[in-house]
Amino acid sequence: MCGITLRTSARCSKRLDRIFGSAGLAAIILSVMAGAGSALASPQSPRLGDALLTVGAAGPTPAWIEFCTHMPQECAHNPSEPDTIVLDQEIWKTIVDVNERVNKEILPVTDQDHWGVADRWDYPDDGLGDCEDIQLLKRRLLTQAGLPQRALRMTVVIDELGAGHAVLMARTDRGDYILDNKRKAVLPWQQTGYRYVKREGSDSADWVWLGNQAAPIVTATK
Repeated sequence: MCGITLRTSARCSKRLDRIFGSAGLAAIILSVMAGAGSALASPQSPRLGDALLTVGAAGPTPAWIEFCTHMPQECAHNPSEPDTIVLDQEIWKTIVDVNERVNKEILPVTDQDHWGVADRWDYPDDGLGDCEDIQLLKRRLLTQAGLPQRALRMTVVIDELGAGHAVLMARTDRGDYILDNKRKAVLPWQQTGYRYVKREGSDSADWVWLGNQAAPIVTATK
């Protein structure tokens, strides 16, 4: 789904050793939650935004269906969870930190280069992944930090190049925010410049159509 190129193998090998040593993902989770050794700047408070309206049922991507077949617990719908996150400064900082840290730690690579297939949704446990793999990891880290998975929705968009792209939508009481591997800033959906196609539903395991709603074009934040 994502047009991303593979970085050099030597750099990859060294960085994987540093990222996924004996501590593995647990070290990332703890450092994100505690902020230990982080060089991240303090995030600004989120701006009040709007929720992205849904306009009916939509079919998931074939790669999502395959992912759910192998990992059904990751696609289960839990109606007892809240469908929105009540934002405070601590939760906002966790979201921003996870977005930036995962973007730094996972080396971007296309599914074709990584798996030898056009589209596969999976966790980047080897430190490599494309857009949907990176967003899946962010969601896993955020749920392990205590945020409700029901409010963290995988979302398909059309990017500024007219290509399919996956982002993670955090549905909050201050609007819908987008975690993206193309920029470190967590933005309200209206500020991404993307055209929104569909996302996981909040009321069932089905996906919902977003009506191809467009956001204004903005410059990616590095």
